[in-house]
Amino acid sequence: MSEPRRKPKLSSEFLPDDVVFDILTRFPVKSLIRFRFQIPFPHVSMEAFCNGLFCFFSSADNTIYLWNPSIQKSKMLATTAPTFKTRYPLFNHGLAYHSQNNDFKILRIVCYNEWLSGEEKVLPPEAAVYTLSTDSWRRIVIPVALLTRSIHHIQENPFIFLNGTLHCIAYTIKRCFILCFDVNDERFREIMMPNSFRGFSLSSHIFERLAVFKGLLAVVAFGKGLDEVSNICHICVMRDYGVAESWTKKRVPINSVKNFYGCTDNGELLIETQDGWVVSFDPDSLNENSLGIRSPGWLRYTTDFMESLVLVDGGKLAI
Repeated sequence: MSEPRRKPKLSSEFLPDDVVFDILTRFPVKSLIRFRFQIPFPHVSMEAFCNGLFCFFSSADNTIYLWNPSIQKSKMLATTAPTFKTRYPLFNHGLAYHSQNNDFKILRIVCYNEWLSGEEKVLPPEAAVYTLSTDSWRRIVIPVALLTRSIHHIQENPFIFLNGTLHCIAYTIKRCFILCFDVNDERFREIMMPNSFRGFSLSSHIFERLAVFKGLLAVVAFGKGLDEVSNICHICVMRDYGVAESWTKKRVPINSVKNFYGCTDNGELLIETQDGWVVSFDPDSLNENSLGIRSPGWLRYTTDFMESLVLVDGGKLAI
């Protein structure tokens, strides 16, 4: 039996600036409002964010930058040259805080796909780790057990940093799984996706994203209901970290979604509606609140924004 649909309540389509700011002050993203037009690097994409630091990548020359907007300090990293097994390598970066050593690390994964004689050939990906305190890169071995799955690509969304581990959704030709990298022992492992997300033949799912939902690892997906008309949000939460059997699923009605940026600390979803406006959506009450901002790509990296005094130009870390 299908679930009864309750139409979410939209508090306001347009809010005054002072009201919007008051709403944002309840979200960790508020601080970034001051910095979003002051990125000091041209022609870069925002790759990651962690504990006050932003990571940017220039595909033109494969350069990586770190930036602390709180103190306006930045650093251009010396990068390792990828093997370039194919003409168009796919770069993915995750930024993590290494609490044991009071340090930061960047994980780089490069995927290689190539069309040969009309057929796509998937080559083994490569990985490397940068450590801020030593300003150096080291290549990291991806286990054979993961390589044999022929990772096709990694979802182009920010890595989720939780429990000292970077998480991303990795796709093979036939399935997907959560690829995890522990920044302490620098080892990869796999977490199985919830049952309904393990294959790609789920036409009812428009897209899925990893998120941190009330402090727990989660997969949030948006799609159509059984009637193929109504819109549904699926929230799968891993109650016992690392235990695939602990996935629990919640299904709620929602208005049509264009993009998903993450979750606030209290479990509200930050989503972009089809008309380009960002709203916070409470999956318990089904209430929506318009934030009065449009299509901010930076928002997906800053739902957990915090200010920091980390020096990224060679100085001693001060967190």
